[in-house]
Amino acid sequence: MKNETNYGFIDQSTDVGDVKYPGKTEYNPENEKYTITGSGTNMWLNTDEFHFAWKKVTGDVLLYTLVDFTGTGVDEHRKAGLIIRKNLNPGSPYVSASYHGDGLVSMQYRLEENGETAEIKHSDSFTNVLQLAYNNGKVTMHACKMESPLTETGKISFNPGDGYYVGLFVCSHNADVSETAVFSNTRFVVPVTDDFVAYQDFAGSRVELLDVETGARKLIYETNDNLEAPNWAPDGNSLILNGRGILYKLDINGDTIMPINTGFATSLNNDHGISPDGTQLVISHHVDDLPAGQNSILFTLPLEGGEPTRITEKGPSYWHGWSPDGKYLIYTANRNDQWDIYRIPAIGGEEEQLTNSPGLDDGSDYSADGQHIWFNSVRSGSMEIWRMNADGSNPVQITDDEYQNWFPHESPDGSKIIFLSYLPDVSPGDHPYYKQVMLRIMDKEELKPRVIAHLYGGQGTINVPSWSPDSRRVAFVSNHLHKVEP
Repeated sequence: MKNETNYGFIDQSTDVGDVKYPGKTEYNPENEKYTITGSGTNMWLNTDEFHFAWKKVTGDVLLYTLVDFTGTGVDEHRKAGLIIRKNLNPGSPYVSASYHGDGLVSMQYRLEENGETAEIKHSDSFTNVLQLAYNNGKVTMHACKMESPLTETGKISFNPGDGYYVGLFVCSHNADVSETAVFSNTRFVVPVTDDFVAYQDFAGSRVELLDVETGARKLIYETNDNLEAPNWAPDGNSLILNGRGILYKLDINGDTIMPINTGFATSLNNDHGISPDGTQLVISHHVDDLPAGQNSILFTLPLEGGEPTRITEKGPSYWHGWSPDGKYLIYTANRNDQWDIYRIPAIGGEEEQLTNSPGLDDGSDYSADGQHIWFNSVRSGSMEIWRMNADGSNPVQITDDEYQNWFPHESPDGSKIIFLSYLPDVSPGDHPYYKQVMLRIMDKEELKPRVIAHLYGGQGTINVPSWSPDSRRVAFVSNHLHKVEP
């Protein structure tokens, strides 16, 4: 069955093996869910029967999904999940991340044509968030439950060939029935290559909206070029992003993107924001009258665009927050070889140092009531989320775990805080592009982080405040290296 409609990243939908009942793949572009029905005796031993929604690729890939069966099902061994497959033959070599009807989660694989199938069981059952990655001749599977970090199931060497198949599958494990599964938040990612040079080479960008109650993601805009750090406009109808030194306004439906006139300021980094009254923008622009590395300076300008007004005289200064009353800007600055958080009147004036700690204090943003400032700091030895009073007093560490935590932002209604978490392989003081990261969220009263999204991103994903005005959604950027497929 050839794909003749919009199937998201999927190219075609096919039955593999001698199935009794034809399968089908349905895709809903509104909620980005795949509903796949498949039959088939099994995917085991040396032959397979299942329904496969696939894309043919070369090189490294990363697949991610959340899978659930519909109904109670007939056979407890029915399975659905992600798969990397050398060809479409019933005995093809493959590796799958399989979620079973009885809750078993496992990495199943056949390494030779018509060979036997083997299995590595995941440590927990009913972990229906699945990730499968092919990288440099190895396939790694991860899985977890909703709101939890991914944990590794297994890693094996695998050679799928020059052009191979990846995608979603359903097998009923009973020749006489069909089973249906729904796949949510499915993402297909081509990661960057090892020779990518940060801040010189850029992967493509996906602008996404995240429902913080359900965890549902919506892709609204995709480009082969660089976009970063969305702000959500106060009217709820558009986002402000930067890309390669320029600011853009993106319609919330992803229909229209237009550059914003920032006058002479055409060398912006991704630290920008919107005033509480919705009339002004603040930008961090690299000026020509200071040495490289010291030349990021804060400017303000009208929301609709215009000539910028310089706010900070010293550099480097990287904006991060605007006080709810509109009076102050807070930013990260290097003064006397130390990175700390400063504030300055939004109309300009003398800057005031709020933190004084060796190492890096960064990512500051005000609480909704203006009484506190959230920030991230390495002062404890790892990058953790902290909170202090608005005058810089009484700093309190909030997170304490193995992840490197950045860019906390409190929701407009003051109920939640969202932030970015790098995995332990990233250095505490670094926030690089193109990594597997998490968005985590915590209720302000309990302050217990839980995962709300797994994605491929990092720098530029959520550097700046990006909550929707109604506190229901967050805008963020994920990444994907576009390339010509076979």
